[in-house]
Amino acid sequence: MTAAGHFEQSQNSEADDSSSLFKCAICQISADDSSNITQSSLFTNAAINCGHQFCSSCVERELSRKKAFPCPYCETPVKRVTLSTRTLDDVQCEKDTSWRRRVLKVYNKVESDFANLLEYNNYLEEVEDIIFCIVNEEPTAEDCKAKVKSYEEKHKSAIVIRQSQRADEERCIADRIASEKREAERRKREFIEEEREVAQVKKRMRHQQQQVLLGEREEVAAELRQAQLHGYRNEVRRQQKGRKAAATPSEGPRVRYPDGGLSKETKINREMYQKRQSAGAGVPSGSIAVKERAWNEAVDSLFCVR
Repeated sequence: MTAAGHFEQSQNSEADDSSSLFKCAICQISADDSSNITQSSLFTNAAINCGHQFCSSCVERELSRKKAFPCPYCETPVKRVTLSTRTLDDVQCEKDTSWRRRVLKVYNKVESDFANLLEYNNYLEEVEDIIFCIVNEEPTAEDCKAKVKSYEEKHKSAIVIRQSQRADEERCIADRIASEKREAERRKREFIEEEREVAQVKKRMRHQQQQVLLGEREEVAAELRQAQLHGYRNEVRRQQKGRKAAATPSEGPRVRYPDGGLSKETKINREMYQKRQSAGAGVPSGSIAVKERAWNEAVDSLFCVR
C-alpha cells in the first residue's frame, strides 16, 4: 500500500473514532439523530481510559441485569456512579484542577529556596509527576498521596511560613493593582474635566467672535485670544496648575535661628553640679525630697510660720 493509502486509512479511522464519541457505544444512536425519540442526551463513562458514551435506554437495560457491564470498545467496567452527563475531558479537568491545588498548597517552594535553577526545575518536575500519577490513577497513585501527606506533616511549619509569605505578596500585588486602578480613574476624571473646560473655552470664543461681528463688543477677551494663540488645551492646563497651587496650603512661618546657631548642650562638671545642687536644681523633680519641700513651703504660706 502506498503512503497516500496509509494516510487515507488513518484519516478514515480517526474520523470513525471521532464520530463514535458522539454516539451510543451499544446502539450507535447519536443524541441529535432524528430516530432518537426516547433519549435526549448521552451519558459519558467518566472512568479512566474510557470516556465512551451511552444512551439512557441502553444504560437502564444493561444495569437492570447487573451492577456493571463492560464497554464494547475498551472493556472498561461501566457503573452507574461513573456515568455523567459531562464529557471525560471536563471530569479530568476538574480532577486535575482540584488535585493540583491541593498538592501545590503543600509543595509551595519558590525559586529563591534553591541553590540553582536546575534544582528548582527538578523540584517542579517531581511535583508534576505526583499530580499526574494521582489524577490519572496510576499504580503508584496511593504512594504519591501518602508521600504528599507525610511531606505535609514533616514540613508543616515551613509550609505555613511560605503560605503567609505568599499571602503577603498577593496582598501587596492586590494593593498595587487597586492603587493603579485609582490612579487610572483619577487621570480619566482629569481628562474628562479638561475636555469639558476646553469645550467651554471654545464655546466662549465662538460666542464672543459672533458678538464682535454683530458689533455688540469691540474685541474678544485677552485671555481667550491667548488661549487661541497658545492652544486651548495648554491654556486650560496652565489654569488648572494655577488653581492647584492656590489651593495648596502655604507653609507656616519659619523659626529664625540665631547667627551662632543653636547653643550646644553644656557639659556638666563637678563645680557646676555643686552650684545647681546648692540652688535646689540638683534634686530630681520627681523625688520625695522635692515633694516634701513643696509641702513645707505650702504649709508655711498658709499658717505664716516663721
